[in-house]
Amino acid sequence: MLGMCRGRRKFVAASLALIFIPALTWLYLSSANFTVKPLPLSPLDPQSSVLIGAAAEHQDLALRLRDVEEHNHALRREISLPPRVPTHSSHHSNSRQGNQLHTHSTEEGTGDSEAKKGAASGNSSDCVPQPVVNKCESEVSWIPNKHYSGIYGLMKLVLTKTLPSDLQKVIVLDTDITFATDIAELWVVFHKFKGQQVLGLVENQSDWYLGNLWKNHRPWPALGRGFNTGVILLLLDRLRKLKWEQMWRLTAERELMSMLSTSLADQDIFNAVIKQNPFLVHQLPCFWNVQLSDHTRSEKCYKDVSDLKVIHWNSPKKLRVKNKHVEFFRNLYLTFLEYDGNLLRRELFGCPSETDHNSENLQKTLSELDEDDPCYEFRRERFTVHRTHVYFLHYEYEPALDNTDVTLVAQLSMDRLQMLEAICKHWEGPISLALYLSDAEAQQFLRYAQGSEVLMSRSNVGYHIVYKEGQFYPVNLLRNVAMGQVNTPYMFLSDIDFLPMYGLYEYLRKSVVQLDMGNTKKALVVPAFETLRYRLSFPKSKAELLSQLDMGTLFTFRYHVWTKGHAPTDFAKWRTATTPYRVQWEADFEPYVMVRRESPEYDRRFVGFGWNKVAHIMELDAQEYEFVVLPNAYMIHMPHAPSFDITKFRSNKQYRACLKTLKEEFQQNMSRRYGFAALKYMTVDNNS
Repeated sequence: MLGMCRGRRKFVAASLALIFIPALTWLYLSSANFTVKPLPLSPLDPQSSVLIGAAAEHQDLALRLRDVEEHNHALRREISLPPRVPTHSSHHSNSRQGNQLHTHSTEEGTGDSEAKKGAASGNSSDCVPQPVVNKCESEVSWIPNKHYSGIYGLMKLVLTKTLPSDLQKVIVLDTDITFATDIAELWVVFHKFKGQQVLGLVENQSDWYLGNLWKNHRPWPALGRGFNTGVILLLLDRLRKLKWEQMWRLTAERELMSMLSTSLADQDIFNAVIKQNPFLVHQLPCFWNVQLSDHTRSEKCYKDVSDLKVIHWNSPKKLRVKNKHVEFFRNLYLTFLEYDGNLLRRELFGCPSETDHNSENLQKTLSELDEDDPCYEFRRERFTVHRTHVYFLHYEYEPALDNTDVTLVAQLSMDRLQMLEAICKHWEGPISLALYLSDAEAQQFLRYAQGSEVLMSRSNVGYHIVYKEGQFYPVNLLRNVAMGQVNTPYMFLSDIDFLPMYGLYEYLRKSVVQLDMGNTKKALVVPAFETLRYRLSFPKSKAELLSQLDMGTLFTFRYHVWTKGHAPTDFAKWRTATTPYRVQWEADFEPYVMVRRESPEYDRRFVGFGWNKVAHIMELDAQEYEFVVLPNAYMIHMPHAPSFDITKFRSNKQYRACLKTLKEEFQQNMSRRYGFAALKYMTVDNNS
């Protein structure tokens, strides 16, 4: 199967839409290295064009068209601006000079969980900008459409408006496309356009437009077998000169008078325009769009796997389509999904020029590190750029209007996946999770989530994938990614191996009001306990918890191995407390707290095990947050096998020495940043 790739390391693929709820993705390469020589092309002669002649016969349609144009004038100006790359801290960039790969998609079109997956598969390289928000729904919403893609299947018609006005060429791909070659090979095909050709398309491989699939089958007009629009090469600048907007609108309105609706969305309208103006099309070899819908003749496009270029899962059944070679194609697709994205990423030789400066700064920073430093790998990890896919699954949640809403924040790797269902049962509010996974593990997680009734019943859980890179677990980076996607005023900073008490979500929201969190800087401490039993009768009240504590079923968290971490919580006082009480920061204090969304991020220098939460709590204290313990709140740590990082910490002397060095440097940084108030961090005895 891998012979398809001829052993090439440049397996550049836009393998999109796992279960394939379609959303349009527009993918293009623009570079000084890939240019198309200007071709003489003049606008259609309005005197001789059949199309314009039809317009004269339908003056009322033209009037309606002008009304729409005027109504959307301001909108067109706005969306014609070049796309901006987001600067949010959770979206990382990695730039290189050379050719540029961009993806754009409709914001609404990626609203479905699987369509989101598809759009971001193309975005998995960090040098790809985030999807451009498309505001042109009104341009196509008037078209009745029976296709399962809905309105988003029509959005390709408005690309001349949607994409930047200075963009000349674009490759348009449906999100159910798998590339089996370097997309640059397709870009070169632009050189073959001649005369007035502005569209590059592959012939439709089914009999749909021949009208013989069933009795009374009446498709839209098409030239012969018609063309499939899953892969399109567009010369945008020349389409604009041809007044493309009027062409497709007038054609669509004329045909809708008799056809009433489209069956194949944009494809019907493209084919109707081409039927009237066949000179617009440059026909691509069929291996650039091998269509796997039912009743196709796709096998005529290839004799050997080396012939394949683009595989198009253009059936509603997607991976379950009936095709002679579907098992091979399915295995190819699944292989790509589990491909090491970091290897693919290194093969990309071009990224947006907007991020070149960031890349230069990164390289300069790395070059200043001493590779002979025993802690070099720790220091380098702080600057590692990880591929990040926020909202890997569908997320939909609007915070409560009373400004008390709170999101649980946590991070995990594959070995903690079993905690997700339990946490969802204990916490009914929104959750933001950062998962540290390889590409293969991401697909395993997807299958796990889709097979879980508990997880699939929740739309208020945001799953954000940070792909594995480097030799350390970037715990604080993960926390920052999860925090960066919180859309509620407050966040509860937890860990994945803790179960919050039942009702903690509502209790924290009430505490926001009672403790005037909106006007004060407070960190609300949720006391942490632990059990050594894998089967625990989870206490439903504080009284039950105290009973289990007295019987030895529960313990205060890390009481046996790390008392200092939670000692300032003052568990003795908590036992009898009925009102919140304030505690003072002490060395190595690392409670689990609820804070405002604007609180400081975690320090990225701490990776793996050790001091990652301690440093964050110290930062909160330096910024004068009050630590307030909640008298009726609790969380319980569930037992699990030791992590790989804690094993390294315990067994590797150099690991512990580097952690000590990083800790001292952090304390020195705190002293410089906060001055006299931070001297206490330099003088306390920290033995962590």
